[in-house]
Amino acid sequence: MSKEEVSLPRTLLIVDDSKVSRMRIRAFFAAHCPQWTIQEAGSGDEAIVMAASAPPDFVTMDVNMPGMSGFETAQLMLVRNPDIRVVMLTANIQEGSRKAAALLNIHFVAKPATEASLQQALDYLLANP
Repeated sequence: MSKEEVSLPRTLLIVDDSKVSRMRIRAFFAAHCPQWTIQEAGSGDEAIVMAASAPPDFVTMDVNMPGMSGFETAQLMLVRNPDIRVVMLTANIQEGSRKAAALLNIHFVAKPATEASLQQALDYLLANP
């Protein structure tokens, strides 16, 4: 990852029903990508509304949330904005979840939101499609 890649102004939408997870993810990306605008949504429904009015460049998405699941949310977002890069950042590491992510062409990263797992997410987001 080059300095140029992280210095470009981008928008990251963090979608997670856990405030603690959102805070950890925000802190990591704010430290590594200070030029980025970081937004948060506590549910899939909230994320859909936010992405409809201002599509983000990147999304980190939890799977298990009240209401719409992360997979449903990601699918809707990608139908409307296929260029959004999504990382499924979740503790739901069953094979079915991994397969669902693969079918949507979404990168899968296991929680907890550690320096290593978040670096893995960042590396994917900045990789060439």
